[in-house]
Amino acid sequence: MQMLFQWDMSQQDFAKLEAKFWRSAKAADRTRAFANQLFEGAAKEVGALDEMIAKHCEHWRFERLAAIDRAILRLAIHEMGAAETPPKVILNEAVELAKKFSSEESGAFVNGVLDSVHKSL
Repeated sequence: MQMLFQWDMSQQDFAKLEAKFWRSAKAADRTRAFANQLFEGAAKEVGALDEMIAKHCEHWRFERLAAIDRAILRLAIHEMGAAETPPKVILNEAVELAKKFSSEESGAFVNGVLDSVHKSL
């Protein structure tokens, strides 16, 4: 999520951004590979993901979303379609990320959008 947020702000090359991120973050090789895969996949599909987010944001314009909420939603929706992680786990993790990095209200917002997206998939 943090790499996706950084990429959204700067549109850096994936490999450069990943190298910079992992210099300060600690994780096992398998975790790094999984995180990089999710980041790159979400960044490559950003147009389609943003359309899906906009479609499921009731009474809220996409342009008004906080950048961190966009990153969380993009990542979670991409993971729902690309990984074997159960959707309930993805949804719960996304809500926790929103509460930690955005706001308590963002947790409920992210939950509502992702629940709507999940039902449509």
